[in-house]
Amino acid sequence: MKAVQIFYEGRVQGVGFRYSVRQIAKGFNVMGWVRNLADGRVELQASGETEEVSAFLEGIRQSDLGSLIKKESENALATPPASRGFEIRI
Repeated sequence: MKAVQIFYEGRVQGVGFRYSVRQIAKGFNVMGWVRNLADGRVELQASGETEEVSAFLEGIRQSDLGSLIKKESENALATPPASRGFEIRI
C-alpha cells in the first residue's frame, strides 16, 4: 500500500482542476480526496496499491491538467487518508 500527499502549484484553481482529478480517479482503484488551499495551491491525498497510486498520479500529469501544473511536491503519508472513494473537499 502507498499513501501520498501532493501539493500542486500553477494555474490549478478556478479551472475545474479538482473535478477533473476526481474524474481521473474513477479509472483507478484509489481512495482519497482533493481540495483547494487558501494560498492558491491544490492538495491531494491518495492511497491504494503502489502501482495504482503511481498510475493515477501519472494520469493526472498526462491529462489536460498537466499543462496547468507548474510544480508538484510529493510527501509520503504514514497513514492513508480517511475517505470513502475519492472526493472533493472544501
